[in-house]
Amino acid sequence: MNRQEMLSQIPELLSFAASPRVVRIPPEMNVPMTDRAARLLDTPPLRRLSQVSQLGLVGLVYPGATHSRMEHSLGVYRNALMFLQRLVTTKRFAEVVDPRGAERFLLASLLHDVGHWPFCHPIEDMRLPGVPRHEQRARRIIGDAEIADRIRNDWQIEPDEVCDLLDGKDLSDENQALSSLLSGPIDVDKMDYLIRDSLHAGVPYGRNFDTGRLIGSLAIHPSRPRLAITDKGRTAAEMMVFSRYIMFSEVYWHPTVRSATAMLQRAIYQLHERLDMDSMCELTDAPWIERLLMASAGTDVQWLTQGLFGPKRRLFKEIGQFSVLDSPQIHASLAGRPYPWLVRCSESFARLASAAIGRRVGPTHVLIDAPPQKLEVDINVDVVDEQGVVRTLGDVSPVAAVLARQQFDNFVKRVRIFVCPELRDSITPQQAREILEAAVEQTPDAT
Repeated sequence: MNRQEMLSQIPELLSFAASPRVVRIPPEMNVPMTDRAARLLDTPPLRRLSQVSQLGLVGLVYPGATHSRMEHSLGVYRNALMFLQRLVTTKRFAEVVDPRGAERFLLASLLHDVGHWPFCHPIEDMRLPGVPRHEQRARRIIGDAEIADRIRNDWQIEPDEVCDLLDGKDLSDENQALSSLLSGPIDVDKMDYLIRDSLHAGVPYGRNFDTGRLIGSLAIHPSRPRLAITDKGRTAAEMMVFSRYIMFSEVYWHPTVRSATAMLQRAIYQLHERLDMDSMCELTDAPWIERLLMASAGTDVQWLTQGLFGPKRRLFKEIGQFSVLDSPQIHASLAGRPYPWLVRCSESFARLASAAIGRRVGPTHVLIDAPPQKLEVDINVDVVDEQGVVRTLGDVSPVAAVLARQQFDNFVKRVRIFVCPELRDSITPQQAREILEAAVEQTPDAT
C-alpha cells in the first residue's frame, strides 16, 4: 500500500463516508465521530468550550450570536475532514504529508481553540503584563493529563507534536503544509467561522461563497509546502475574501460592538492588577462575568461593567470616527498605538472636553478605539492555473486586492471616539475632531 492509499485509510476519513456516530451542529451538519475522537471531545478542557461564547460582545448587538467555541471547534474539525478528503486524492499532498501528519492535523483542528477564554481576543489585543496568550495556554492544556493521555493512548502521537503544528514552530515541509491548512488565507478555521457566525448573527454576509467549489479546488503548491487552489476555485476565493470583508464591516467591527469592546478593554485595564488573570482564564462565561462585576464594584469603572453585563444595557455612544480616507493624519496618529497611550490620550481628551463644553467630563467618560495594524483580510493564497503557473489571488483578482489592501484598511479600520450616553449631544463632531487633535499633541509617548 503506497502513502496515498494509507492516507485514505485513516479511520476518521473512513468514518466521514459512513459513520454510525455523529454530532449534529447547525446548519444541519453531521460531524462524524470515531471512538477516539469522541473520547477526546469528552475531556473537561474541550467540554468547557461549550460554555465559552464564540463571539463574545457581538451578542450585545446580534442577540442570536451566542454560539459556543465547542460548536465552532466541531465545525473546524468537520472542515479538516473535508480538506483531507479532497487532498488525499492528490499525489502532491502525499509527497509532503504522511498518515501520522494527517492525524496530527485532525487533532490540531479539534483542539485549536482549547486555550481560549471568555473575551480573550480584545483583552489580548491590549498586551497587558500578566495576561497570558491563548496560544500559550493551549500548549499547557494539551500537555495536561486529561488530553495528553488521550492523544498518546488513542492516537500514538505526542502532545508536543500537535502543539508544534498549532503554533507553527516546527518548520518541516510537512508542518508548513499542514499549518497552512489551519491558518492561512483559506483555512479550516475561517471557512467555518464565517458561515457559522453569519448564521447565528442572522445575516447572509458570511455565507455567500461556494464552499464546495473552493474545497474541490484545494491543492498543494507545486514547489512549496503550502496550500494553494487551482484556477477553478478563483471565483469562490474572491467571494470568500468579500464575505470576510463584509463580516468585519457589519458584524465583528460593527460600531456598537466596537463601543462595547472599548468599554470592556478600559474596565480590564483598570482592574487587571486586582484580578487573578490566570484563574480568570480557567473560567467559562458566566463565572468570568460575575468575577469581573465583583472586582469592579465601588470603582470608577463599575458603570462600564454594569453597562455591559448588568440588568440594563448601557453602551457608550460614538461622537467621532476617522478613516484613512477622510482623516489620514488623525488616523495615522492613533492607529496601532499601545493601549496605555490610548488611555492617556482619552484622559487628555476628557480634560480638554471639560473646558470646551463647560461641563465635567470624567477620565472614564471618554474611550478611544484605535484599530490594530495587523492585516485582517489576507488574500495571498496561491492560484495554480492549468499550465502550472502560480500567481497570488491578489495578482489575478483586482477586486480581491482592492478589498483587502484598500477598502478594508482605508475604510473599515476606523479610529472612533466614544463617550457616555449623557455626553453624546454635548460634543459636536467638529469639536470632537479639534479636541482629539489637541489631545494627541498633549499626550507624551511614555509616562
